[in-house]
Amino acid sequence: MHQPINNDFLQKAIGTPVRRLDALDKASGRAIYIADMKFDGLLYARMIRSSRARARLLQVAVPDLPEGYYFISSKDIPEGGENRLYMITKDWRVFAEDTVRYIGETIGLLVGPDRNVLRDLEREIDISYEDLEPAFTIDEGLAVKGGPIHGEDNIFAEYHLKKGDPDSIFSGSYRIIEDEILTGFQEHAYMEPQGMVGEYKNGKYVITASCQCPYYMRKAVAGILAVDQEDIVVSQAITGGAFGGKEHFPDVIAGPLVVAVHVIRKPVQIVFDRHEDISFTAKRHPSRTRFRTAIDENNRIVGMDIDIAINGGGYQSCSHIVLQRAMFSVNSVYDLPNIRIRGRAVATNTFPSDAFRGFGAPQGIFACEMHMSHLARALGMDDAEFKQQYFVQTGGTTVTNGTIHEEVKLPEMLEKVLKASGYTEKNRLYDREGAAKAVGISFYNHGGGFTGDGEKEIIKARVRVSRDQNHKVTIYVSNVEMGQGFQTTACKVAAKVLGIPLQDVFFQNPDTSVVPNSGPTVASRSMMIVGKLVERAARQLKNTWNDQGAVEAEEDYVQPPGIEWNSTTFQGDAYPAFGWGICAVEVAVDPATAEVETKGIWTVHDIGVPIDDLIVHGQVHGGVIQALGYGSLEKLEVKNGAFLQNTFADYIIPTTMDFPAVESDLVENPYEYGPFGAKGMGELVFDGAAAAYAAAVQKAVDRNICSIPVNPELIMKLRQA
Repeated sequence: MHQPINNDFLQKAIGTPVRRLDALDKASGRAIYIADMKFDGLLYARMIRSSRARARLLQVAVPDLPEGYYFISSKDIPEGGENRLYMITKDWRVFAEDTVRYIGETIGLLVGPDRNVLRDLEREIDISYEDLEPAFTIDEGLAVKGGPIHGEDNIFAEYHLKKGDPDSIFSGSYRIIEDEILTGFQEHAYMEPQGMVGEYKNGKYVITASCQCPYYMRKAVAGILAVDQEDIVVSQAITGGAFGGKEHFPDVIAGPLVVAVHVIRKPVQIVFDRHEDISFTAKRHPSRTRFRTAIDENNRIVGMDIDIAINGGGYQSCSHIVLQRAMFSVNSVYDLPNIRIRGRAVATNTFPSDAFRGFGAPQGIFACEMHMSHLARALGMDDAEFKQQYFVQTGGTTVTNGTIHEEVKLPEMLEKVLKASGYTEKNRLYDREGAAKAVGISFYNHGGGFTGDGEKEIIKARVRVSRDQNHKVTIYVSNVEMGQGFQTTACKVAAKVLGIPLQDVFFQNPDTSVVPNSGPTVASRSMMIVGKLVERAARQLKNTWNDQGAVEAEEDYVQPPGIEWNSTTFQGDAYPAFGWGICAVEVAVDPATAEVETKGIWTVHDIGVPIDDLIVHGQVHGGVIQALGYGSLEKLEVKNGAFLQNTFADYIIPTTMDFPAVESDLVENPYEYGPFGAKGMGELVFDGAAAAYAAAVQKAVDRNICSIPVNPELIMKLRQA
């Protein structure tokens, strides 16, 4: 519901903050989420899941069910339908059949009108297994422990990159420094758990879901029922956060749900509770990155040999895309002359890993930043002094042998961070005093949009903007508002172009039967890619503004000129433009308890031009604190295939008491092909803070840190080593 909003923003810069269009409904509690929605004849469903990480599924004994209760399984998939979800590949099963690959794999769906009865019936279902030897870690997966889970070698994907001539460099190098950096699982911790409702209406299967990618879901489930994609309608409900956790994973819920709706022909709801959500949803991919770095006689880096492996879990989903982004990010902001990278996504018997804010970049950047920090320590140099020698410049070469087309403002940004944080003076003082205090720093960038020609060849985004007879404007896109502010910023772009009050522009939650496919709400693409299409469509609409009756305009994505990419060899411009960031974190480590107090956080980012300063700073603050949780608090372990921490009592996320306020700054660097000069930023702001925190603790305790989270237990182990 629109409220009167500052109309004088038309006379001000595009970045001038306005009140968010969703602010009052969400702050007041009026917003209606999927669990609040009412449906006539609604039934409830509980997912019946595997309790084994790897086993043959021998028998599923279901008790006699009361009238109106159903058990849905693979046997209920209609003739011609597939027991596979069509994500990027068709490997994730809707229902387990002969075997199970991970704890939590869906075996069936129990459906009925009373949730308490469903819980009682669930306890009566008896599932018999023949246990098989599982593989839980990257090393166990690579060793094909217990036999192959996927293919013959448990490799979902393997890629190789080469820049320069690393072979000759390593054969004659002066010194080689080796390193291994590890990252673990991370829980999304969105405010609203997973949930959706399926119905059969007017000959179509209608899914109302808390999700990021309505068109993804439509594609994923149509083949299960052997129907056309147009026979599946996905309507996005108000979504209480996602961070990538509602990109592909909702498909895993929607698959069994549409089978149940097909059989029962009544509305069916699946809403997870928090314990269920943490226990049985996808997480960030754990990673292991190994470096061999060649150093010459002048202590200069002359080459790197890098091996990245990520834990994909039981099914592939988007692991190969996450791996690509990790590989393309593992050189961070540095232009190094000779690099060889091998990347592998590994199948294991853990819950399948999937999309999470940054999509592989946080793993790659953390590994790179910590390795560069270790090199600096080994060579007796300060982190910032050492790293800035290798900053990529405008016209520089990326790890995929592409070109940096934009102006690189890292030196200007570094000056701002050094001044704001007191980095140099504080570290000198703490060194002299021998205090367990330090300021750490990290550098990072993030390409906006899908990799390479993905926007042009795969997504092919389209938007529509219409004006009715009352001169009210509606934006039609499939991108969703999930807390990041896109609803407001997209409307600001259209209003600014058209010169109309913001309250005259409307952006409803997308419905695939109404909106064109502008692509998923992922990959830092919503404003840079889709927002630009909104701007172009609004300019087209402006030309017909005075026509009689209703008018509309559509725009399709066009690749910016000069972008060259080979999707077979991964050579060329992986991204048309980058966001850039620097983060500094100051810590003090208690010598007795090894507890870490964060004393200050400073960031500077280049995101082109902000479309709304307040929304941008909210994203910066939220992303940085979320990344600091990843780097310091959020320990998520697997024991016998199950997540050991599965409540917010034992999986600890940051609160306002854990970190001080983030002091953030921006440098403007307009991007010609973004709306009003904007670039992507939603993932960028997550990418660097974990490394800055780890680097600060590392300096404070004078021990190399090679893994996160950096908690007191890890610090104590390092001190004892």
